[in-house]
This record gives sequence, C-alpha cells and structure tokens, in this order.
Amino acid sequence: MAATGSAVGLGNLWKFPYIAGENGGGAFVLVYLLCILMLGIPVMVAEVMLGRRGRQSPIRTMAALTREAGVGKFWNGIGWLGVVAGLLILSYYSVIAGWALAYIPDMTQGLFQGANAEQVKMRFDALRADRNGLIYYQSIFMLLTTGVVVFGVSRGLGVAVRLLMPLLFLILVALLVFAWQQGDFARGFEFMFHFNFEALTGESVLVALGHSFFTLSLGMGSIMAYGAYMPQQASIGKTVLMVGGLDTLVALMAGLAIFPIVFAHPGLEPSAGPELLFISLPIAFGNMVGGVLFGTVFFILVTIAAWTSAISLIEPGVAWLIENKGFNRFTANLLLALIAWVLGLGTVLSFNDWSEYTVFGFTFFDGMDFLTSRIMLPTTGLLIAVFVAWVMPRVLSKDELNGEGSVAYCLWFWMLRWVCPLGIALVLVYGLYDTFSS
Repeated sequence: MAATGSAVGLGNLWKFPYIAGENGGGAFVLVYLLCILMLGIPVMVAEVMLGRRGRQSPIRTMAALTREAGVGKFWNGIGWLGVVAGLLILSYYSVIAGWALAYIPDMTQGLFQGANAEQVKMRFDALRADRNGLIYYQSIFMLLTTGVVVFGVSRGLGVAVRLLMPLLFLILVALLVFAWQQGDFARGFEFMFHFNFEALTGESVLVALGHSFFTLSLGMGSIMAYGAYMPQQASIGKTVLMVGGLDTLVALMAGLAIFPIVFAHPGLEPSAGPELLFISLPIAFGNMVGGVLFGTVFFILVTIAAWTSAISLIEPGVAWLIENKGFNRFTANLLLALIAWVLGLGTVLSFNDWSEYTVFGFTFFDGMDFLTSRIMLPTTGLLIAVFVAWVMPRVLSKDELNGEGSVAYCLWFWMLRWVCPLGIALVLVYGLYDTFSS
C-alpha cells in the first residue's frame, strides 16, 4: 500500500485524464497499458529488488551493491540522483498540491455554484497570483507530509497508508457513482475505451511511454527505499504487479469519474490540459446537483493522492541522514522539509512576482519540472536498467527474485536488458528534442 500510495498521485488524477483527452482516449489508454507492462513494471521490479538487497537508503544501497558487483563508483550516482530528484520534485509538488488544498474551502463554501468559465478562471488566476496564499497552502501541505514521515516507517508511513489508501479508493468509488448519476457516463466511457487509432500519433506513443514510467514513481528513490523495508519472504514480482495494477486502476477510475462530469456540460473539453482539474471540473461541479458536496470530496481525494506520494519523496533522504550523518528522524525531516520548502518558494514566485523572468524560456517552476521529469528521472531509470541487466552479476538478481528455472524471470531480464533501455532512452531524447526544438 505504501508503494501504491507513492505511485498514485497527481499524475493519476490530474495528468492522465488530460493527456488521454489530448491523444484520442481509448487508443491511448491501450498503448499506455502496454507501456506499463513492458517498461514500468520491469524497471520497478529492478528498483525494488535493489532496495531489498541493499536494505539501506538508496545512496548507501547503491554504494554497497556497487562494491558487491566489483565495479566503479560511477554507479553510486543512481542513489544520489534518485534522492536529489525526489527532494526537488517535493519542492514544487507541495505548491501544486497546495492548489488542491485551497480548492477544498472554496468548494465547501459554494464559491463555484452557478459560476461560468470566466469566473472560475479568474479565481484560479487569483490563486496563483496570491504569493502569500500559495505559501500558506504550500506550508500546510509540507507540515502534513513531514508530520507523517517523522513518526517512522511503522507508526508514520504504515499507519498513514493503511488509513489513506482505502479512503482514497472509497472516495473514488463515491465519485464514480456521482458521475454515473449526474454526468454523461455513456459518453465518458466511450471516450475512455473507444479505440480511435486515427488520433494516435508517434508523439502519443512517446507520451504514453513517458507517463507509464513516471506514474509508478520510478527513478526518484522512493521505490528503492520502500524495497529496503520489504519482507524477504514477499514476492517482488507479485507485489509490483499489484502496485502497477492498482495505480492503473486509479487512473482509469479517475478518468471515468472526470470525463462524464465534463461531458455533461456543453463547452467543456476533455482535452483542456492542466486546466481540466482546476477550471473545467469546478465549473461542472458548480452547475450540478450535489456539486458542492462532491466537488469538496473530489479535491480532498486529490490532496490525499498528493499526500501519499509526497511522503515517499522525502523518506529516502531522511533514511540517508539517519544512517550517515547521525541525525534523528525528527531533525532529518525538519532539515529536508525546510530545504524543499525554501526551494518551493521559487515555484510560488514563478506564478506571480517572477513570472516574467525566464532562462532559456523557463520560469523557475518550468526549469525544476524539466530538470526532474525530463532529465533526472529517465536518466536514473535508464541507469537502473543497465546496472541490473548488464553490470550487476546476474546470479544476484536471480537469487533475490527466485529466478532459477523461472520463465517469468527470463522474460523480465530480457525486457530489462533490451526493451527498457531503448524505451527510456527514447523518452529522454524525445523530451530534450521536444523542449528545445519548440
């Protein structure tokens, strides 16, 4: 459940619905599912396996496994890249999650009741322009995150996911029922699962490939850290398949909850981009029976999803400070949360005071997002695949995964060695090309 909580985040509820909308619906969903199986799952098995074999923070795990494999310290960079990427992502993730937090009281007070598109857009623009308001909600979200991690693996992370993940699924089911009763469910279902291959382009396939990788929280240290806490007798393959399945289920359920609500209102588009969550849906909820209640519930859902992901972003760095620098859990959390919070101020200012200041066309927020999602995460994932499939002695992975005589192990190893490096390299190169060519 902890790994599922890490994987289920804003990407499922915010990004997946709108990129499906932009790339033709059902055909994109099919390609996305294939990419999860062929790219995401094999790399996730490798990352969890490394974590469980090392039994330490990602940084110390990679140092130990590098020594065990008898290779150079270059491969230690996998641990460092993951931990640093997780902290950088947390810095801007907390700001975006703060938007969802801000919408909860707005929904509760009926602020969007009867509102038109212009009024809702004005509210969203006003939120992003309010520097102090953004810092306030960013700070609350950071306190929620550190408040869980400071209590440790069992009493903090364990208790949180046991409570929050079932709650997340219950809320999603309630929203599905609401979409069935109040939305245009038939159109939403057709949009999600109608195979319109004409709308599918080469770029769509690469988008699906990239999202399948990022949605599972790969390459940011959290999955390796959770692997370190995994019982030795537990099956890594079965666990990862379950996590991947639940993560995909949440994305599909979110689409089936969101699209019928959008289709019930003429003028709202399923391909509205990032504005789908913060403009289109508030308009829809504001003009539906029961919209106040279910709009509030929806943004509580978004906050919970962001929360369970955020606690996994800070844990790898906390574990390293405790192991290497003699910190206790409280002071380690405080230091890393403060670093992430200060970096997050740059993202806050990107939407107001610094919005006109860019470097190579990037605002501070754009730059952080580009550095992590387009460079650091795919690079870390690529290095994990290459290290496990080409550098690390095969007998080690075979021992950890009980792979002797296993067809499943042979298939996984073949995909990790040949398919994953090629797929991740495509995502990395395309991301860089797409950014700088435009």
